[in-house]
Amino acid sequence: MDKKKILIVEDEQKIARFLELELKYEGYEVDIANNGRDGLEKGKAEDVDLIILDLMLPGLSGIEVCRRLRQTSEVPIIMLTAKDDISDKVTGLDIGADDYMTKPFAVEELLARIRVLLKRTKSNKDRTDLGTLEIGRLKLCKNNYKVEFDGELIELTKKEFELLEFMMLNKNIVLTREKILDKVWGYDYFGDTNIIDVYIRYLRSKIDQKYNINLIETVRGVGYIIRD
Repeated sequence: MDKKKILIVEDEQKIARFLELELKYEGYEVDIANNGRDGLEKGKAEDVDLIILDLMLPGLSGIEVCRRLRQTSEVPIIMLTAKDDISDKVTGLDIGADDYMTKPFAVEELLARIRVLLKRTKSNKDRTDLGTLEIGRLKLCKNNYKVEFDGELIELTKKEFELLEFMMLNKNIVLTREKILDKVWGYDYFGDTNIIDVYIRYLRSKIDQKYNINLIETVRGVGYIIRD
C-alpha cells in the first residue's frame, strides 16, 4: 500500500517537528513548510494527500494559502489556529478548509481526523468514478441525473440536483452558504446567499419531509451538513 503524504505548513518549528515525528510513526510520509509562501508552492507542486495548515503564518497567511490552493486543488486541509472563536471557524470553512482544530490539541484527535478525511476522500473518489453517490437509502446517479429513495424516483430540478450532489460529495463536512454558492452557483452569481436557504427548503420538502428523515442539518451560524 502506498504511503499517504502529508504536508505540514507551520512556522513554530517545535510543533512542526512534533507533528512530523507523530505522523511518521503512524506510517505517513511527511514534508514541512515553515512559511505561507513555501507551503503554497509545495501544496501546488507536490502530490500530497492532506495538508495541515496553520492560520497564522509569515509571508502569506494560512487563509490566503488555503484560498489559493482551492483554486486548483481539492486536497483535504485541516486548519490549525491558536484562536478559539466561531468567526475563525466560519472563515476557515468558508475559504475551503475541511476541518479545524484549536491549539493546544490532542495529537490523538488530530490523527483520528486525518484518518477520517483520508478515508472520506478515497470513498468519494471511488463513488465519483462509479458515477453513483449513496447515503443510507438515498441514491444519486450522476450519469443520468436520477435521484432515488428506496428505489422511488425523486424529481429534482437541475440546480436542486447539483446542490444535493455537492453536499453528498462533501458529506460529514459543514458547508457554509458562501462555499455552496461558489461551488454550485459559481463566481458569476451575484445574488444573495439566501438563495441557498431557499433551495435547501426545496430539497427538504422533496426528501426530508416526504420520507420523514433528517438528511440535511442546519449548523447554526455556519451553514449546512449531510451526515452518514
